[in-house]
Amino acid sequence: MRFSAFAMLSPGGKAKREIDTKLAALAAKPLAHRGLHGPDGPLENTIAAFDSAIAAGFGIELDVQLTAEAGAVVFHDATLDRTAEGSGPVVGYSMSSLSRMKLRGTDENISPLQDVLHHIGGRVPLLIEAKAGDNSPVALALAIRRALEGYNGPVGVMSFNPAVSRWYHDHFPKFLNGLVVSEEPDVVGAPWRGSGPARLLTMRHSRAKFLAYDVRSLPSRAAARYRGVGRRVFTWTVRSDADVERAAAHADQMIVEGAAAQSLAAKQGSGPDPT
Repeated sequence: MRFSAFAMLSPGGKAKREIDTKLAALAAKPLAHRGLHGPDGPLENTIAAFDSAIAAGFGIELDVQLTAEAGAVVFHDATLDRTAEGSGPVVGYSMSSLSRMKLRGTDENISPLQDVLHHIGGRVPLLIEAKAGDNSPVALALAIRRALEGYNGPVGVMSFNPAVSRWYHDHFPKFLNGLVVSEEPDVVGAPWRGSGPARLLTMRHSRAKFLAYDVRSLPSRAAARYRGVGRRVFTWTVRSDADVERAAAHADQMIVEGAAAQSLAAKQGSGPDPT
């Protein structure tokens, strides 16, 4: 019965082959967490960080927040204070206001998701994390989908909130929808606390085609079973050589930053120093 719940996540026939092909392209290379950034490099979630990731041979993972008029901007935190020259909730500002707002210590402004997508242009695999929390997950999922109209390239959307993944499954079943997972007590917003059956129900409800699993929670029986029915498991955030080894053993691809990104970039023989 427990295995059957996982097996239900996997379609058969032509649909499965199409999804498998898309997942393979999405997992083709390590992804730079919020772009390739660091204290002596670009700021996270900036065009400069995304360019550095591409130059170093990585894919890109980025974060998206909802604006006041239900648009999508590339930004990690729910509030502006840490990385932008503004304060308060991102969702309290319009797209036009945010796109004129400088990011701290840079010449860049906060970017609309559509502008970033145009810049990346399908050159590398792209993972978009919808920072939904409990705040209008469907509105954010829809905003991201609208921005993605006409985008060509390997791309998936993921979130801690299973409602985001479920929305994509219900409305765009061929799209790559994912669930972000952590079993660690310090992670806020993870819907994976409690018993094993509760976790299974969350996964089943999300109908996710891939998982993005906290590297600290690996190895995991849930992740292993998910891979066992032909789905992909990404893992985050891989920062050390030990993390890289764990990711290689228990996941299909890794989301990297810091020393791990620097080491992988050096092995790939290209790109700037990511730190």
